[in-house]
Amino acid sequence: MTETTPAPARTMHPLLKFALEMGPLVIFFVANGKAGIYVATAAFMVATFAALALMWVLARKIAVMPLISAAVVLVFGTLTLWLQDDHFIKLKPTMVNALFGAALLGGLAFGRPLLPYVLGDVFRLKPEGWRRLTIRWGVFFLAMAVLNEIVWRSVSTDTWVAFKTFGYLPLTFVFALAQAPLLNRYALEPEADAAARAAEGRPAAE
Repeated sequence: MTETTPAPARTMHPLLKFALEMGPLVIFFVANGKAGIYVATAAFMVATFAALALMWVLARKIAVMPLISAAVVLVFGTLTLWLQDDHFIKLKPTMVNALFGAALLGGLAFGRPLLPYVLGDVFRLKPEGWRRLTIRWGVFFLAMAVLNEIVWRSVSTDTWVAFKTFGYLPLTFVFALAQAPLLNRYALEPEADAAARAAEGRPAAE
């Protein structure tokens, strides 16, 4: 009997990945303008899971963070529609960011940094680099949770939807770009990278 090997994961183009992440937010924004927050919430839920399905079809894998975010969308979106209370969908970004921030900083505090499991296939860093990057991302996520709380409690629903659509991802993108000097400073040399991969039982990078 011959064993069937699983289909290898594929690399998704960054622009396509960005489009799949941005698409549900744009649908949320348009649906809110045309039919209100509850129709927008339902459309956002459908679009989120459609984007996940496309990610799986195109890349044969789904990253941890979009998967967790989609699970929170399902819970808070369902509560929003069931109870007809838009506070729940407004709380969703707070909960997601607080969860990511607490997980990153908590894992680091207990000596179990989680960021290498998320980004280890993209970046190869020295331990100090992972520590610093984890702290930065953990603080960033907590700051975004606080910012969402301030925004949704201070402005109209339409303004909050616009912030969620056109504010959150650009802020995240700018923050990610700002980490380039740290990534360059603590990047593993090719020899060290090969040794680290060998220690993990993984093939050397091409």
